[in-house]
Amino acid sequence: MKPIASVLVLGMVLLAPAGASADLKVGAAVLDVTPSKLPVLVNGGMLSRSADKVKAPVNARAIVLDDGRERLAIVVVDSCMMPRPLLDDAKHLAAKRTKIRPDRMLISATHTHSAPSCMGCLGTNADPAYVPVLKEKLAEAIAAAEARIEPAQVGWAVANAAEFTALRRWIRRPDRVVEDPFGNPTVRANMHAGANWDDVTGESGPEDPDLSLIAFQSKDGRPIAVLANFSMHYFGDQALSADYFGLFCEGLKDQLAKDPKGGHPFVGIMSHGCSGDIWLRDYTKPAGSRYENRTIDEFAHGLLEIAISACRTIRFRDDADLAMAETRMTLKYRVPDKQRLEWARRIVEAMGDRDPKDTTEVYAREQVLLDEAQSTEIVVQSLRIGDIAIATTPNETYALTGLKLKRQSPLEQTMVVELANGGDGYIPPPEQHPLGGYNTWPARSAGLEVQAEPKIAEAALQLLEKVAGRPRRVFQQSRGPACQALLAARPAAYWRLDEFAAPCAVDSSGGGRDAMYEPGVVFFLEGPRCDHFCTGGETNRSAHFAGGRLRSRIADLKDRYTVSLWFWNGMPADGRETAGWLFSRGRDHGLDPHGDHLGLGGTASQPGKLIFLHGDPKDGAKPVAGSTAIERWTWNHVVFVHDGDTVRIYLNGKADPEIQATSAAGFPPGFDQWFFGGRCDNDSNWEGRLDEIAVFDRALSAKEIAKLSVR
Repeated sequence: MKPIASVLVLGMVLLAPAGASADLKVGAAVLDVTPSKLPVLVNGGMLSRSADKVKAPVNARAIVLDDGRERLAIVVVDSCMMPRPLLDDAKHLAAKRTKIRPDRMLISATHTHSAPSCMGCLGTNADPAYVPVLKEKLAEAIAAAEARIEPAQVGWAVANAAEFTALRRWIRRPDRVVEDPFGNPTVRANMHAGANWDDVTGESGPEDPDLSLIAFQSKDGRPIAVLANFSMHYFGDQALSADYFGLFCEGLKDQLAKDPKGGHPFVGIMSHGCSGDIWLRDYTKPAGSRYENRTIDEFAHGLLEIAISACRTIRFRDDADLAMAETRMTLKYRVPDKQRLEWARRIVEAMGDRDPKDTTEVYAREQVLLDEAQSTEIVVQSLRIGDIAIATTPNETYALTGLKLKRQSPLEQTMVVELANGGDGYIPPPEQHPLGGYNTWPARSAGLEVQAEPKIAEAALQLLEKVAGRPRRVFQQSRGPACQALLAARPAAYWRLDEFAAPCAVDSSGGGRDAMYEPGVVFFLEGPRCDHFCTGGETNRSAHFAGGRLRSRIADLKDRYTVSLWFWNGMPADGRETAGWLFSRGRDHGLDPHGDHLGLGGTASQPGKLIFLHGDPKDGAKPVAGSTAIERWTWNHVVFVHDGDTVRIYLNGKADPEIQATSAAGFPPGFDQWFFGGRCDNDSNWEGRLDEIAVFDRALSAKEIAKLSVR
């Protein structure tokens, strides 16, 4: 493997100033924070455990930056998570030894599950002997980095490392819901459920494939430090160790320490991106694939190769100025109701002074602790290094939240560091809470209020605006040729379903007919034909329906109208009587003789084939089925045309209709409710993704339909 020290020098190009001119100085240091006293408690498991051996050292890696006006520190620690009070104490201790204010220090955890415990979480307590040691070492690391400060340059790179990250949280079938630790059947989504394809309908969110790098080098091109950021949960390693984070950092050092010019030792740092719903196993691929069987060394080496290749593209500048801001917020815990609290107290009293021995005891104790605390203070920060930004959350943050911040940040070059300045547990986006699962079970590891995620994301965006001195970007997907063709056909409404969150699906037609998402929909999944609906390599986005619907009112559409949409079915065709209903025109909560309903057949009709129903089966209406079996987990395009007393349904651009049926002409007055991702009576709602939904106020001709179909 070629060392990249010389590459960094050869690739150096000074950029024009983006802000106020400044003389950047940088120092970096690594400090061993491995406990000398063993055994030590190890965090990251459901139950308490300890380690009496050191496989590899755990470290605190620090960078101090100065522009002549502002001085700040960034520290990344090999730890599962660290509590805010400990970090506040360490910052004040460091401030006494340096010229850095406590609110100009960012300290985050890598989230290795094989490091000493400094914070109580689930069944593990903080190790009382290790906490004071870590506090002292953190202050020492910051002071050591400051002592090495020297004139420097900074640059940015980002690379796609999609093969090294994947969604671990999958949505379960509605007939495969399981119980939570409190005995209630609430788990519609959970970690690693995708290991059994028969149990699930699809992933519950997007991944973030970005491996982001902020590189620092001396004026003469000697590498000082690289701060990397990647959204992948821990790999899993023997304690004590730093997991893949440490291997990656040591790999960078091995490449760059060969520089013959000397100077202070190079420091490689891997910070934790938004990985609350992420792990390395890609459940979209069959068990036993090469992605599943990589060793931790192979994983770290592969990620390192991508980083080194990205470093070859870096251009450096030495005039980057600095800005940093933080806010402190008080958020409520989701405390137990009286019934759950009474249940929990009985269990905890029976435990006495011993640690929990099973999941029930763990969550019983957590309820008591949440009730005692009621609320907590959290810290959110943003900082800027020239035209590069960093935003933080003190949580295990879903990949979607990181994408929200990156896509809306005032600065395109933005990384998001999680578990920074505290360890305040998972913050699922609000739409994830109804789906349940481990990440939502109330505990110190997932106990913040349901609206915590949007509050924290908004706080981070406001801080990014403050340090950048400009407003956030407004996210809008690019419009590729298929999107342009739909708009050219003049739809009455067009929903791209590219939102980050509920409740509103924006009408891209310009007609102002926004639709509303019901609970039971998750967002920003990969959609169909990215190269046709978007440009420049952008990923087209869609929504995944898990019991909820998209609903709208479109008046004045009589018996001549067209619906065009893309669908991706997550339900096995033989999983229930109807695999799912795609769209429905009717009255909410019931069927009547006038409704139109398009779905995918199950065991009661034609499994995996399109079905059309007009009216109510109780009145003798029967579905009409198509002839094409549609493969699960594939994108398909359907166009539904109601033309007076005739219905024609086209599939995947075929010239001949998949279904042609006679249907009564005319609809009663006020028949203006439209439902997508479910039927009007909520029977067998869609389980899978929908995208690019367009409704037209006329029956499109075969020629017009051909223009909408992407072959």
